[in-house]
Amino acid sequence: MTVASGSVASGYRGSASTASRPRDAVTVPGTWPGRAPDAGAPVTIVLIDDHAIVRQGLRSLLEREHDLQVVGEASSPGETLVVVERTRPTIVLLDMKLSPASDSDGLSLCAQLTKRYPALGVLVLSTFVDDALVVSAIQHGACGYVVKDVDVVELVRAIRLVATNGSAFDSRSAAAMMRSIHAPQARSALTGREQGVLQLVARGLSNRGIGARLYLSETTVKFHVRNIMRKLDATSRAEAVYKATKSGVDLASASKPS
Repeated sequence: MTVASGSVASGYRGSASTASRPRDAVTVPGTWPGRAPDAGAPVTIVLIDDHAIVRQGLRSLLEREHDLQVVGEASSPGETLVVVERTRPTIVLLDMKLSPASDSDGLSLCAQLTKRYPALGVLVLSTFVDDALVVSAIQHGACGYVVKDVDVVELVRAIRLVATNGSAFDSRSAAAMMRSIHAPQARSALTGREQGVLQLVARGLSNRGIGARLYLSETTVKFHVRNIMRKLDATSRAEAVYKATKSGVDLASASKPS
């Protein structure tokens, strides 16, 4: 396979020996820096991938940027939870495939991370661009989705967007999202994230207000609201709240998004 010289994939090759040493992240126990770091503060990143050479290549590429700082690495869900708790990063760069047994075991880890650390930005970096997988990643709390052969410049741009409470999708992932929105689908139950969004809709918050509360971009909130209205066969936000309440969805008590 021919790989463009400026792509992320090309950066993996030959980078293991040149990867820089980890720089120490300074955090105060019990605190979380959250996204949108202060001016001058680096965007701290934890790399999650089951292949060491991929992590080393990514570290080498990202640490060329003055405002990006890789503070940890992990190859499994268990390692990830330990490293994230210790380093308190701005962003987790997460591979969807963390074992030979599954192509999407990163989804459950994504849900765990966003549920446990709502201020954490999860950016999925995957080999696959399946429509259902992209949508599922968003439903599990991811703020962005890019494919591994994306240009390095585009990956860095995506990281910076997520770090400022934005959402980031490469062209193929964005197209997958749009196809999912417009495709006819059978109704299914609301996810935990969608219930959390709908609770805030019921309280009268705008998309921007919901995004600020849940650490999501306004675009991602709009995506969830569209899905909610489609699932409930509603034509307005008020109708969605009414139909959800009528069907037994509890919109009064606070729920934890998943």
